[in-house]
Amino acid sequence: MTMHRTTRIKITELNPHLMCVLCGGYFIDATTIIECLHSFCKMCIVRYLETSKYCPICDVPVHKTKPLLNIRSDKTLQDIVYKLVPGLFKNEMKRRRDFYAAHPSVDATTRSNEDRGEVADEDKRIITDDEIISLSIEFFDHNKYVNNMAKKTGVAEDKQSKEQVNNKRYLQCPAAMTIMHLRKFLRSKMDIPCTYQVEVMYEDEPLKDYYTLMDVAYIYTWRRNGPLPLKYRVRPSCKKLKMSHPQQEGQNSTGRSAESDSASDKACSPAGVPSTSSLPSPGTPVQSPHFPHISKPVNGASTSAPAPTRPFPFGNKPRKASLNGSSLSSGLA
Repeated sequence: MTMHRTTRIKITELNPHLMCVLCGGYFIDATTIIECLHSFCKMCIVRYLETSKYCPICDVPVHKTKPLLNIRSDKTLQDIVYKLVPGLFKNEMKRRRDFYAAHPSVDATTRSNEDRGEVADEDKRIITDDEIISLSIEFFDHNKYVNNMAKKTGVAEDKQSKEQVNNKRYLQCPAAMTIMHLRKFLRSKMDIPCTYQVEVMYEDEPLKDYYTLMDVAYIYTWRRNGPLPLKYRVRPSCKKLKMSHPQQEGQNSTGRSAESDSASDKACSPAGVPSTSSLPSPGTPVQSPHFPHISKPVNGASTSAPAPTRPFPFGNKPRKASLNGSSLSSGLA
């Protein structure tokens, strides 16, 4: 059985898909030829098509007489380049502002804000590694999540919103911080034992440990209209616990499995999970409270440490064996 290991891709491995073959730099105003779908910088391909009517990569004819009619701006590709290459968008916007400041005779009123370099990173939703992201963290309650999805109005909605505000805690973290670091922070602040695992979630979907806050903001299209909403939950570890006695057949085994399921549900319920009030708010010194050790049975076995077992005294106790249906007794002197 092969294990699938996730690795992060370096930006240098993606360069062939992000760089223009005409100028050797990253795409600026990425433009694609309709016939072959090869992309270039807009200025580069326009200048090239003034002297040639064939694609610079595959020599496919673009258009016999008017090749500029068969090229289209690729906004999606350009957004990908801006988000993958650190500082490219900011440097390009500064370069455009400097150009129009140095050439006041050029009429820029007909140009868009992005063409004039007057678009900020926040408006374009470009996030840098060293940027500070505000996030909110609260305990994930499945029942509350279902109620939130169901559109409620009136007093019940007001009470629910007030409860959510009271249970939320707010943090400011670098955009390059991973979900793994956030899980370790929650574990240390709430003194969660190693027998329990902490999961950080966006809505009802668990997040990967290697995700950064910047990745989460891009994947779930966070629009900066509020803190990045994250949730967490605490569950028993997935390791299988050994049963103290063998299962019986028939109804006994069925009843025991039902009890183990109910016990695991109790262990996963919010009653056995620390309140989010233990999370510190920014700038407020808070003592980390003790995480309540859950002593309820999990999967039919107690979570407390098992008592040490002594080896069976083979030298003092006789053994019984059967050979061809006959019973034999043997003892060791």
